[in-house]
Amino acid sequence: MDNDELLALAAKRGDDAAFYSLITKHKEKMYRIAYTYLRNEADALEAVQEATCRAYVQIRKLKEPGYFGSWLIRILMNYCADEVKRKARRRGDQQQAAAAEEPHATSGESTLLERVMLESAVEQLDVNYRTVIQLKYYHDLTITEIARTLKKPEGTIKTWLHKALGGLRKRLEKDGECHE
Repeated sequence: MDNDELLALAAKRGDDAAFYSLITKHKEKMYRIAYTYLRNEADALEAVQEATCRAYVQIRKLKEPGYFGSWLIRILMNYCADEVKRKARRRGDQQQAAAAEEPHATSGESTLLERVMLESAVEQLDVNYRTVIQLKYYHDLTITEIARTLKKPEGTIKTWLHKALGGLRKRLEKDGECHE
């Protein structure tokens, strides 16, 4: 048993210090994932706080203490997905405009344009493909970690990743943004 699994078992039994240690270990990854979904620092911090609270309340329902990290990220992703849907309903679908307004320090105009085009293409992907791309390339998760987080077989994740990359390549080539 590794240290995280021991901490998760202790947290499950009500050890608040163990839970705090686990959250502290995962907080940066949680923030990066939340920011990818919500594209706003305040919203991302709120998402991390809410996911932490939900995890604390539900810790006794954790079935596999060795997968605490995946379980926690799943709670966060569900919260973020709900927030994105709620905001889209409330203010209409303005995510494309928000992506264009995201600050890019010291980026050249062409680099900024390429990034906006890439983000726009990623946003147009099917939700499963988009999630796999974000977890793999924005957060450096392995195929195994993504499969565990999404509760899908590794083969499915590989297929989704392959199809997502193919879809991105076609979109970017069509828009003239892929120079190979």
